[in-house]
Amino acid sequence: MGKDVIIALDFDSKEKTLAFLDQFTEEKPFVKIGMELYYAEGPAIVREIKARGHKIFLDLKLHDIPNTVKKAMAVLSGLDVDMTNLHAAGTKAMMEAALEGLTRPDGTRPLLIAVTQLTSTSQERMESDLLIEKPLDQVVMHYAKCAAESGLAGVVCSPLEAGKVHEVCGKDFVTVTPGVRFADGDAGDQVRVTTPAKAKELGSDYIVVGRPITQAADPVAAYRRCVSEFVG
Repeated sequence: MGKDVIIALDFDSKEKTLAFLDQFTEEKPFVKIGMELYYAEGPAIVREIKARGHKIFLDLKLHDIPNTVKKAMAVLSGLDVDMTNLHAAGTKAMMEAALEGLTRPDGTRPLLIAVTQLTSTSQERMESDLLIEKPLDQVVMHYAKCAAESGLAGVVCSPLEAGKVHEVCGKDFVTVTPGVRFADGDAGDQVRVTTPAKAKELGSDYIVVGRPITQAADPVAAYRRCVSEFVG
């Protein structure tokens, strides 16, 4: 599997998003459309960015009863995205239903990946708020195994967990990892961070990078630096 850098388009309008993408005259970066942009602009923004030639990770983290998620995924399958996701905590039944809904009549579908535990969740919060008392690392690996057994393509996890996920679920099981910053950059609100080069070494397949690129003085240069450090 080829490694790639995914830029998180964390903007609240079509205008800001397209102005950012217009700076890329040579590359067509893989991009992530999350809740903020999708809720602001709806499916039209997905179609427009796809028409420009970008691969898209639609990051909406579905989590509901299996039938509802199945129907929602059937709608999303028509948007021609390359990757989308859900919460592994929704159970295997939900993940299997999602996969069924996402699969188009011709048998194709985007990569479907599962969020294990959010990077903002600590051991303490997991125990006090979710009443999950197992070690966080063990929970993440269990959720990853459930996703793999449900037929999903991979998980969203910390770069620090990517290698172990591959050990547990196989080298072809995709790891998509946020929490990546340049060594000389600001960590922002991410606690468990690593550099593009370190993420590569740890076994991440895709890194998701937001502010270090979107808020850089020269976003194209920042993106190219990221690619050179992660992809080589």
